[in-house]
Amino acid sequence: MKTQRVLFFAFALLFLPLSGRASDHADPAWLSPDQAEANITGLFFFPDGDQMIAILDVRRALTTDPPYKLEPYEYTINMDLHTHVVFDNAEDLARYGGSIPKPETIEPDITLSFQLNNDASLKSKVFKGLKNPENIRIYTGVRDDPFIFPKFFKVNVITMMVSIPKSSFPETQKNWLLWATSRDIASGKQIDHVGRSNRTQLGRFDILNTVPPSKHVEVLKEAAKSRDKLQQFLKDCLPPLANLNQLSGLLIRHYDYFPDVMVYTNQLPAGFPNGRRLPDDVALLTCAQGDCPLQENAFIDTKQWPRATVNDKPLLPAFPYLAEPWPARETPAPGSCWPYIWEYLVKPGLFVLAVVGGLIFWWRRHKKQQAAAA
Repeated sequence: MKTQRVLFFAFALLFLPLSGRASDHADPAWLSPDQAEANITGLFFFPDGDQMIAILDVRRALTTDPPYKLEPYEYTINMDLHTHVVFDNAEDLARYGGSIPKPETIEPDITLSFQLNNDASLKSKVFKGLKNPENIRIYTGVRDDPFIFPKFFKVNVITMMVSIPKSSFPETQKNWLLWATSRDIASGKQIDHVGRSNRTQLGRFDILNTVPPSKHVEVLKEAAKSRDKLQQFLKDCLPPLANLNQLSGLLIRHYDYFPDVMVYTNQLPAGFPNGRRLPDDVALLTCAQGDCPLQENAFIDTKQWPRATVNDKPLLPAFPYLAEPWPARETPAPGSCWPYIWEYLVKPGLFVLAVVGGLIFWWRRHKKQQAAAA
């Protein structure tokens, strides 16, 4: 029984943080503070009259004024216009916005790349694949975080948004696949990825953050092999941990084998999972399809009841849509593990060393006394 309890707590410490990453509103969750500006917090895509609006937000929980650390990074919104998408599977339609029979064909036909100055103004842009790119309206800057989630109320994000004339796309275009990335310019390495909202924010999908969407299903299938073996072991040997693992951020689920891209089609009404509009309550909508950490944390992180279902600031009816930023305030100092290490590791360790040292000293003295007596 004691061994089972030890294993249980060890397993909980190892895997429960994975299921809580959704509340971080950014991924990968364990970037250093020096890389905070590389964290992607949201991707939106929706029509507005004769325009298509794409919004990419980065830098979670922003409360300070510039300068920031934006110049080392490039941010890119990708659009695939050629990969075949079908809408005849009700489950895929509800969860992902459609089905992609051949995900290995996903490649960008359009790229909208941004580099920002450290004050969040536009430093440079490279738009590829669109007709008449000079007609695209651009906004970059600090705005209110539009995420409908109490933990991220009264904080800001750094946003990049474009208003693209529908005439810039092929006349017959019906379907879009979208995703966005951040990369370190110096090394060329991809740091973060976003596709469908509340996907790579979940711990079991963290492995997709540096992989192109064409390889996502392959990576998930490979990861599932070892994770399924662990799950079977737990079912056979430690059933309580098997139940815990099923709810944690580790286990790949049967409905997960889908590339992390946002599906949008003009054949259906806009709104998550068909693209994403700013008022979409993704915590509720993704929970309805089996991913509920956001929904639960929305209750845990605040005493408000009923749960907030709209943004904490009214959105604007027209470009740039996001509300004005909150005033700057001092950022709380990050927590430290040192008090816990001192209290639960160092102090007990010093006590054990003192006891052991005392016993050794006593034993040697005792042996000397015995030898002298002889």
